[in-house]
Amino acid sequence: MMIGNNCLLDTSIIINTFKDNDTSTRLSKYSEIFIPSIAVGELYFGAYRSSNSPKHIKQINQFLENCIVISVDYETADFYGKIKTALKAKGRPIPENDIWIAAIAAQHNLPLFTSDQHFKEIDVLTLI
Repeated sequence: MMIGNNCLLDTSIIINTFKDNDTSTRLSKYSEIFIPSIAVGELYFGAYRSSNSPKHIKQINQFLENCIVISVDYETADFYGKIKTALKAKGRPIPENDIWIAAIAAQHNLPLFTSDQHFKEIDVLTLI
């Protein structure tokens, strides 16, 4: 995969699209939207914990219809190991799921669209 006019979404941005038309408008300029399987899990976790699970699950499923979900494989695990090692050497840990999301972005050479500032600690990422 090449960067081109594509991006990988972090969970924070997906949640923002559910609440904010400005974020949805910004996403419309990308030809392909990729979602890490880890983010999908985080979304479903949030939906099942909510007071209106059926509504939120439907919202997630509708959103995913227009996206390409990328799963973890052995190459992703290699990127994960490198990224986590670099973060540990810096003394700048970030949440485990976000390391996996960063690994998918790095592996597929996709810019990561996020509102989480801690991704700036990962040198191999291009952030939106």
